[in-house]
Amino acid sequence: MNAGRVTGRVWATRKDASLEGKRLLVVQPLNFRGVPVGPEFVALDTVDAGVGDRVIYVSSSEATIPFRPGLTATDATIVGILDRVDHVDGSW
Repeated sequence: MNAGRVTGRVWATRKDASLEGKRLLVVQPLNFRGVPVGPEFVALDTVDAGVGDRVIYVSSSEATIPFRPGLTATDATIVGILDRVDHVDGSW
C-alpha cells in the first residue's frame, strides 16, 4: 500500500466499459511523512475521496482486487482515506 493526496478529478466521455460509473481521481504520491515523491497519476476511487484528501492506494495487479470477480482496466485504485499517520523517526 502507498500514500498519496488527491489533487484533481478526471472526466472521460469515452472509456472502457469496465470503467463506467467509476470515479477517476488524480493522485500525487507521498511518503508517509507527507512529502511528494514521483509524478501524479490517475487512480480509480472506491472510497468517495475528494480533492485534498490523503489516501491509501494500491497499484499493479492488486488494484483490480476490489472489483473482482470482473476485470477492470486499472493500474491504481484508492482503497482508503488517511486520517492520521503516527511515525517515529529513528532506526529500526
